[in-house]
Amino acid sequence: MANKDFFIDVKNYVFDLFKNSLPQQVVYHNQNHTLQVVKAVNEIALAENISGEDLEILLLAAWFHDLGFTKELENHEEISKKIVAEYLSKRGFSKEKISKIQSVINATIMPQNPTNKLDEIICDADLYHLGTNDFDKKSKLLRLEHEKLSGKKLSDIEWLQENEQFLSDHKYFTNYAFEKLNAQKLLNWVNVKNNLQKTKIKIKEQELKNKLKKDSIKLKKQKEKRPGRGVETMFRVTNRNHLKLIDIADTKANILLSVNAIILSIALSNLFPKLDKPDNYYLIYPTLIFLLITVVTMVFSILSTRPKVTSGKFSKKDIANKKVNLLFFGNFHKMELEDYQKGMIDMMNDNDYLYKSLINDLYYLGKVLDRKYKLLRIAYSIFMYGIIISVIAFIISFGMMKNSGMS
Repeated sequence: MANKDFFIDVKNYVFDLFKNSLPQQVVYHNQNHTLQVVKAVNEIALAENISGEDLEILLLAAWFHDLGFTKELENHEEISKKIVAEYLSKRGFSKEKISKIQSVINATIMPQNPTNKLDEIICDADLYHLGTNDFDKKSKLLRLEHEKLSGKKLSDIEWLQENEQFLSDHKYFTNYAFEKLNAQKLLNWVNVKNNLQKTKIKIKEQELKNKLKKDSIKLKKQKEKRPGRGVETMFRVTNRNHLKLIDIADTKANILLSVNAIILSIALSNLFPKLDKPDNYYLIYPTLIFLLITVVTMVFSILSTRPKVTSGKFSKKDIANKKVNLLFFGNFHKMELEDYQKGMIDMMNDNDYLYKSLINDLYYLGKVLDRKYKLLRIAYSIFMYGIIISVIAFIISFGMMKNSGMS
């Protein structure tokens, strides 16, 4: 077998040729891949008890098997065989040994079809990465190289399908490679299958989104052509504003109820127990005034929030005569479903009836608001003036108590 210095010269020759002659688009089959194949060949060969001249043949085939990419992109194995023959002839290698090396290089042609142990070793070394954690990284480089060399952009599904098929068909030939690499290769295969399935689902979802988007744009254009778009916007905005005002009114009423409930509970727990003492007789009238104002305020607050629901049932004749507003739940909550469905369909097919119902809905919302805010105004007025009157009453009572004490 050749000595170490010889293989150092081989390495330098191969790396110089890659450095100076390899096209930039070849990003996978370069010096890095060659070096990894050489290391893998050495590892598998030692495990398979290959040594001497056979190991030398394997290592030289590994060093030269992809050098053809520096000269020609198609049929690079044939170019690699010519390069190795030219290089080794100058170094005194026999034609028989060169022919064996060329035969091993031939084994790397896809699909792999090794005929002896040396072929099996270089085949396993050339696809060593299939059974490692670097599979994804190597796959991306190989995809980039394929696209650059072919000038064809591959879709994710196309590339994953090729990978899935390749991993499915591939097998390691040597016992060492099978035992060490096959388990991880199967995991890589499963990951590719999962990614392929996810990509298919993702593409289908995107296609559906695009279709829905197109349909939405089409529907939007159709709606824009319909008359009354500004009117519909007016109804929507006005209705929203009415509902906000109702919510504000209810919030104000709840605040007033909470405050008066707290005042009432404090008065009952702290002020009332003191009234049974003769010395505190002067507190009776101010306290009664105070409690009366609190209770009246709470009553008006409750009245402002108390819902009013109509009968909830109308006849088919009322619907046919357009005497019922089907947009308000209080008008239909006792109706039969079939009657309500028919009435809604009739209304949707009759623009005049529809807009009349919307107008009625806004009108009665306004009436509800009017009632709420009137009651709220009364409640707040009673509370405001009542507090003032109560404070004055307490001040007068305290004053009368002091004057009687001085007398």
